[in-house]
Amino acid sequence: MLVRFVSSETGELMMFADVARQLLTAAGKSCTARGAFTVDEMPAAAAALRRAVERGEAPPGPAAEDDGESEAPVTLGSRAWPFIDMLERTARGGPKANVVWQAAADF
Repeated sequence: MLVRFVSSETGELMMFADVARQLLTAAGKSCTARGAFTVDEMPAAAAALRRAVERGEAPPGPAAEDDGESEAPVTLGSRAWPFIDMLERTARGGPKANVVWQAAADF
């Protein structure tokens, strides 16, 4: 399942539900089919995500085997950075700025 994040200031991000779950949980949000970050919530959410990245909170992804070699798993930092950027830039957008998400169901 895909989760679509839309910012009033920066555009949109799409990610698989398992990745969105990691990021939203680290940011202190529930993984509901629809949700939002208000402008007041964004700085704390971005800071929480930065701390999670620093701690390396992410289970390793499955290693892909190609010609007998394994690829390094994608880190939480690689997955989190575009979302952190979205939250921080949107937070500077004024009192009505927001980030909302939508999925087909709770995840």
